[in-house]
Amino acid sequence: MRLLLVCNPGGHFATMMGLKRFWQSHHRQWVTYRKYDTEQLPGTETVHWVMMQEARMVLRAFLNFWRALWILLQVRPDAVISTGASLAVPFIVAAKLFGIHTVFIESISRSQQLSLSGRMVYNLADEFYVQWPDCLERYPKAQYRGIVA
Repeated sequence: MRLLLVCNPGGHFATMMGLKRFWQSHHRQWVTYRKYDTEQLPGTETVHWVMMQEARMVLRAFLNFWRALWILLQVRPDAVISTGASLAVPFIVAAKLFGIHTVFIESISRSQQLSLSGRMVYNLADEFYVQWPDCLERYPKAQYRGIVA
């Protein structure tokens, strides 16, 4: 399976690294922006560096959406997996336009309410995971499989 792993640096990148047992056995490429932690990805990993985008950066999200379309056309992944944050939005929207399976894993810090990015992709993502069982009451489409460690 070909995967496109999409995440912001920091805790979202750490969460994606916590899923290594899953993605390491698949052909994968990354989408993120340059920060100290993401620049530590081994040279054997293919990384698509995009413009830094944080919450409410609408113009940058729009520009990253066009970049997402280009990357998806090049990579042709079977699935886009994102641990957030804001980079998830343009990539999940673009993936849906191409009929690509999408997975969003909400941050462990969101125990009661979804993040802004999570709320934006909740109804778009094919699979939506939370890391707190209490979230299931409020977000019935979500799935709980435990904490990503």
